[in-house]
Amino acid sequence: MLGLTSEVTTWGILLPSSLLHSELFGVLAAFVAINTVMYVTLAVAKMLPKLYVGDWVSHRNRRSETRSIHPEVEELVPGDDR
Repeated sequence: MLGLTSEVTTWGILLPSSLLHSELFGVLAAFVAINTVMYVTLAVAKMLPKLYVGDWVSHRNRRSETRSIHPEVEELVPGDDR
């Protein structure tokens, strides 16, 4: 059992320790870290409600009255005689 643990620490878990400390492995680890952060950011952004630019910008070109073929229905207030 003692021989197995010393071999595992010498080799790392699956790869030799010299490979784990190489520049290529560092670049790969950085890529995976950045990819993970981007994926989490996109997942959180997808859960948030949509933001529309029109809600933040004033609408100068709005019509003052509707031009629909269906007339607007006015709500009758109880006790109002029209």
